[in-house]
Amino acid sequence: MRYYLIAGEASGDLHASNLMAELKQQDSSAEFRFYGGDKMAAIGGTLVKHYRDLAYMGFIPVLVHLPIILKNMRKCKADIAQWKPDVVILVDYPGFNLDIAKYVHSQGICKVFYYISPKIWAWKEYRIKNIKRDVDEVFSILPFEVRWFEERGYQVHYVGNPCVDAVEAQTKVNKEQTAHGEKKQIAILAGSRKQEIKDNLKMMLECAARFEGYRLVIAGAPNFNEAYYRQFFPKGVKAEIRFGETYQVLRESVAALVTSGTATLETAILRVPQVVCYGTTFPKFFTWLRGVLIKVKYISLVNLIVDKEIVQELVASEMTKESVTRCLGEILPGGARREQMLNDYEEMNRILGGAGASKRAATEMVKLLTE
Repeated sequence: MRYYLIAGEASGDLHASNLMAELKQQDSSAEFRFYGGDKMAAIGGTLVKHYRDLAYMGFIPVLVHLPIILKNMRKCKADIAQWKPDVVILVDYPGFNLDIAKYVHSQGICKVFYYISPKIWAWKEYRIKNIKRDVDEVFSILPFEVRWFEERGYQVHYVGNPCVDAVEAQTKVNKEQTAHGEKKQIAILAGSRKQEIKDNLKMMLECAARFEGYRLVIAGAPNFNEAYYRQFFPKGVKAEIRFGETYQVLRESVAALVTSGTATLETAILRVPQVVCYGTTFPKFFTWLRGVLIKVKYISLVNLIVDKEIVQELVASEMTKESVTRCLGEILPGGARREQMLNDYEEMNRILGGAGASKRAATEMVKLLTE
């Protein structure tokens, strides 16, 4: 069968690549064509457009790059129509992917599957109408999503979380290097988009550097180079930047400062205490907007899964040098919140379930396509 996949950022590239590998196991005749990244390309098939040319976030960047975004959409639609896949598999990235779903459905080209569904439970709930109309099957990776969709009259498949698979696979390597007594490192995960790094990295480094005796290591996103990160270094602060080693950096670290997103979940799966930091260009405006538009109590997946505050969230105006420093101190060895956070991580991991999400999703997809 022919599979057309669309992933718009680094985490989507990772999870889509694992799904592709499992689809190849389930379907020996599988052919792939995709918008994605290097990890998907390594599995095989044709990379039509790299996600580095797609990843724009925020109102202003999207507005500035709107002609490029629309051009990419048109190219994607034409490519799908010409290639005639058996299914289009959308991976997160809703602003782009829901428009593609509408086109594919309206033209009757093929089935539409959504893997890692849009977080419409947080905001833009109206998009449920688009999903009901344009998406044949949703494969959820967050347990609380199942009830949310069911309450709105839409059945989804819960397949487990692919982060568990990815972390488990990487954790088998060099575990002996991460003995508790040897960890004297703080990890900095400042996001995977330009704006996130710009808004968060400088303060993260400045606050982490206040704790003497710890190395600071930035887990670099694959679509940036070292020079981009170093322009945001505070004067006198030293930090190592390592690319393609996020899980290893976390395993070697005693605590982490993490920009909200999939990275918060991966950090928790690896049992690394963290502070969630999400600075913005206009913090007061964002704080107001969050109260008006966002429908959930928390922004981090860790807290959402357990439905309580496990990790502290410093968002927009709440992210200050004083609050980041205080919260980081509380989760370093001897800190007041460290042990409770580690205990709560166990509860989160129990709810999340074990490894095998990619395999379960691939099995269900092939079954649905061959029935």
